[in-house]
Amino acid sequence: MAQWGQLQMLDCKYLEQVDQLYDDSFPMDIRQYLSRWIESIDWDTVADQDSLATVRFHDLLAQLDDQHGRFALENNFLLQHNIRKIKRNLQDRFQEDPIHMAVIISKNLKEEKKILDGAKNRQQDGEGTMSAMVVEKQKLDNKVEQMKEIVQVADQNIKKLEDQQDEYDFIIDTLKNRENEINGMTPKELEKEKMRVQGMCLELKAKRLNVVSQLTELLNVTQALLSDLISEELPEWKQRQQIACIGGPPNACVDQLQNWFTAVAESLQQVRQHLKKLQELEQKLTYESDPITQKKAYLEARALDLLKNLLSNSLVVERQPCMPTHPQRPLVLKTGVQFTVKLRFLVKLQEFNYQLKVKAMFDKDVTEKKGFRKFNILGTNTKVMNMEESNGSLAAEFRHLQLKEQKVAGNRTNEGPLIVTEELHSLSFESELQLNQSGLNIKLEAMSLPVVVISNVCQLPAGWASILWYNMLTTEPKNLKFFLTPPAAKWSQLSEVLSWQFSSVTQRGLNQEQLNMLADKLLGSKTQRNPDGQIPWGKFCKQSANEKAFPFWLWIEGILDLIKRHLLSLWNDGCILGFICKEREKALLTDKCPGTFLLRFSESSKEGAITFTWIEHDVHDKPLFHSVEPYTKKELSAVSLSDIIRTYKVMAAENIPENPLRFLYPNIPKDKAFGKYYPKPTEAAEPMDVENCPPKSGYMKTELISVSEVHPSKLHDNMMPMSPDDYKALSQYVSPRDIDAATYNLIDGFEEFDVQMSADFPNQN
Repeated sequence: MAQWGQLQMLDCKYLEQVDQLYDDSFPMDIRQYLSRWIESIDWDTVADQDSLATVRFHDLLAQLDDQHGRFALENNFLLQHNIRKIKRNLQDRFQEDPIHMAVIISKNLKEEKKILDGAKNRQQDGEGTMSAMVVEKQKLDNKVEQMKEIVQVADQNIKKLEDQQDEYDFIIDTLKNRENEINGMTPKELEKEKMRVQGMCLELKAKRLNVVSQLTELLNVTQALLSDLISEELPEWKQRQQIACIGGPPNACVDQLQNWFTAVAESLQQVRQHLKKLQELEQKLTYESDPITQKKAYLEARALDLLKNLLSNSLVVERQPCMPTHPQRPLVLKTGVQFTVKLRFLVKLQEFNYQLKVKAMFDKDVTEKKGFRKFNILGTNTKVMNMEESNGSLAAEFRHLQLKEQKVAGNRTNEGPLIVTEELHSLSFESELQLNQSGLNIKLEAMSLPVVVISNVCQLPAGWASILWYNMLTTEPKNLKFFLTPPAAKWSQLSEVLSWQFSSVTQRGLNQEQLNMLADKLLGSKTQRNPDGQIPWGKFCKQSANEKAFPFWLWIEGILDLIKRHLLSLWNDGCILGFICKEREKALLTDKCPGTFLLRFSESSKEGAITFTWIEHDVHDKPLFHSVEPYTKKELSAVSLSDIIRTYKVMAAENIPENPLRFLYPNIPKDKAFGKYYPKPTEAAEPMDVENCPPKSGYMKTELISVSEVHPSKLHDNMMPMSPDDYKALSQYVSPRDIDAATYNLIDGFEEFDVQMSADFPNQN
């Protein structure tokens, strides 16, 4: 079954995770209509080739035209309109940058696969067991069902009460008429009818008391449920949203939260309708100690207070502010760059559709602070909430907002108490809801999580560090002074967040050994560590780590970028140990056979770099470790790491090149580990067809390879003993230089050199 079909068979909580993947940049409608075609394309390859991305972009537009034609045959005007609108939006967004579209589709397909795998793993691991969250959800569902049952019973009893009171009124009127007739009832008949009326009156009183008691019980149940929603479920959902913003598990259950809020609102609305009916009955008949007269005003005020409390807490930020250009870095906004943010009203009632006009404001409640920057919010900052544009939920999405700094005299950044990436700002939203039946206006407010505003993209890593630190350590959205005295983080907290930074952009987080190495960098060795494992903010993001000239976080950020750009497949497949200190590296390789190597990240490169270390043995069988000079983005942009490993050479005795890399740690043959990443044989490598070959270009084919000057394991061939200084020198970095095969051709000026090399060294890569 196609992936899209499998996803639609999952539970609601997983479908909500899928819903988070799609927005206006690439609507879910396209995924639905073109699911088979989308899944038939290798979007990773498309995202690497501009020309192919252009072709696929136009293919997608053609597919949409075909879908439009099918809707035309069905006379479905609305869906035709939607398809035309989607096509125009795609052309506006991706006509000049089709690779961006390919990247989005590729990412979404991978995220869908993660959701599917997660659902399958949970089903296999814990079928029949429920997490605490599921148990709590079941409890709330039970309370909702209990509330609905009471509403239904109260509704039935009120209808019976209405019918019985109508019957009572009819009998009273009949009795009066017969008393006034000339041939009226006999005293005995009159007494009998009065006894009957009296009995009906007592029964009416009992039913009135019962109905009022039921409505009181209903409000008690509703109040308890509302308290759970507002004091527990809503804050927990917001906290899960914070975690999702910084790379944690996707924030689900907003639809479930909406269902609960809506059920409570419907219940309270029905209570108010019931009280109106009781008022009508009271106007027809009342008496001393009438429970309707005694309780009606109290019940009305209580129901209205509960409804106001519910509605005033129902406006939430469903999707936090985010620049579409950096979807995995929400809450960091750059001046002059558009960002999006989505609001949802959790009470989904048709009567509220198009009734809520939401206005966005920036730093609304921030008091004057000297040196803090001020911004104007540009773009359409008011939206009307509706269900038609939000898959049935009552929502509004701001898509074209941007910030512009106010140029005020004396408002220079360096005058403030904080650097710009530590300044926290607020994006708030206001609306007003009118309850026509009550003549009340309810003010609605919502606030996004604090945002960091940057003016240059180079500030993005530091800004993201602030977002990580804030959302890791506090749940108070109005604490904009957080970085005046930022609290320290426990290693148990930070280690999880660091792992999320990798798992959110790749398919693999950090394992315990990798985290141990990072703990050593931040906290010192286990014997030197603070028992509480407290890490100050400055040590994480501002101070230099291990006497290097850059902070710990910028080092991690450089490695993340290196992985995303050049090492994603190798990292996902577990080929890279990555974070491992030199001492641990030697311990792992010591008992391995010669030529075993491992890949780790350089600790001395701010921009991110990777190296490999292999083991050899000298004539006395003493292990020797050799590390190549780390490869940065510059080198990896020219040659992939798998190709470097495939073609790597050292110049051994008599200048004979040899590849010393044989096994990827622990014992995987090199070609087995990296073979699928090697370039596929091209037609140029096949025997030449002399008759049909194109004219010679005059150039010899080249291949970039990495070469180190001397292979240390061959030095014993000259029979000269090595001194301790020699051993020390050999354990240092072996410096490679990137040269191409044509260099060998030019040494003696003979083109046949390549052929001779292949004959002499048939087993070399």
